[in-house]
Amino acid sequence: MSPKQDLPPWPFVPSGRTVEIARSEGCFLYTKDGHAILDASGGAIVANIGHGRQEVVEAVARSMAEKNYIVPPFATDDRLGLVERLQKKWLPKHLPRVHLSSGGSEAVDVALRLARLYHVNRGEPSRYKIIGRDISYHGTTVACLSVSGHDSRRAGLEPMWNQVPLAPTPYPLRHHERGGGDCGGACAQALEEIIIAEGPETVAAVIGEPIIGSSGGAIVPPDNYWPKVQEICKRYGLLLIADEVMTGFGRTGKRFGSEHWDIKADIMVSGKGLTAGYAPLVGVYATDEIVDVLVENNQSLMFYTYGGQSSACAASNAVLDIMEREKLVDRVQEMAPVLERHLNRLAQHPHVAEIRGRGFLWSLEIVKDRETLERFAPEDNITNRIVGAGMANGAFFYPGGTGPVRDIITLGPPYIIAEEEIDQMVTILETSIDQALAKAH
Repeated sequence: MSPKQDLPPWPFVPSGRTVEIARSEGCFLYTKDGHAILDASGGAIVANIGHGRQEVVEAVARSMAEKNYIVPPFATDDRLGLVERLQKKWLPKHLPRVHLSSGGSEAVDVALRLARLYHVNRGEPSRYKIIGRDISYHGTTVACLSVSGHDSRRAGLEPMWNQVPLAPTPYPLRHHERGGGDCGGACAQALEEIIIAEGPETVAAVIGEPIIGSSGGAIVPPDNYWPKVQEICKRYGLLLIADEVMTGFGRTGKRFGSEHWDIKADIMVSGKGLTAGYAPLVGVYATDEIVDVLVENNQSLMFYTYGGQSSACAASNAVLDIMEREKLVDRVQEMAPVLERHLNRLAQHPHVAEIRGRGFLWSLEIVKDRETLERFAPEDNITNRIVGAGMANGAFFYPGGTGPVRDIITLGPPYIIAEEEIDQMVTILETSIDQALAKAH
């Protein structure tokens, strides 16, 4: 079969209309013809300080002018400066060790390897299973997908990983579909039952997002859930891995989403907000105890080629300078009620089942019937219809869902967004929902 000659050159698998962005500034993207698009999701919930911050660009340029590629184990002033800053001003005190990768999938892969190596090197090689949750997304490597509950991205790849059950994710809106009762307690108990059924001596770790990102749509768990999960992990000698790729560095109104429930993870992964999208960099943060075990056994943790690129570390230092100077985590706390108030204009919309979130991470779940929570059929393609309408109307909203969980629209605007831009964002969102659903009926 000869290759199609009419396929556009990008992306790899063409889908729909290609959007070409010429530049970005503040909270806006601009197409080649000058059309302004409000970046209501900060890209993939990334652009926390906004676009076009010149001091970040200059920091990267200075770093690249001084040195190009330096293998990750070597020290550079940019790497050392970033690690020191993270330890002193950002990381939980019990997580002082820093490993740098170039993306969330890589970093989660590192965390999974680290959990396994920790148990092997402390004399428990039978522990290899990682338990994820049924509404989740941890990255696109085979290992990451094996612990993710994202059916549409796992499809066709299932035979490539160990089959370990996924624990139920607390989903308060639809907990009645799982039997009702105490949502947080029931989900924690179900996790414990899986651990017992698998054999605690075979389980290395549990991984979860403190607040579910776009896969479930900013699902905030009941307050009793994470304390119970932590207690279960300690009881059976498991490591707890917190995936904060999306929720870290101020996104939920605290430095990390874990702080809402005082989660003391053994390993944490966080990074989108670490460089605000100006460079690829994600950190894996661990306790001294975990690293000490590796040191005692002369065990290394293999790096990825571009992990901790010095110029990316320079970008991160500049981004965190801005975050600290402009007190942007505090600003998220202050502006979150403003964003919530504007979103609540849609609270009684006949097809909005729930508006949920924390800080500057919010989602809407769109349904066919608000009373019964009946979903639209997959072929109605509601999420893409709304995102497409939003783009035509001048705003980009992030599509969410896992397949079974669907019709999720996620917002994660830059922390610098003004109230008038929030008003514009929500107005466009309401119009776009109505336009998309009118075509679906």
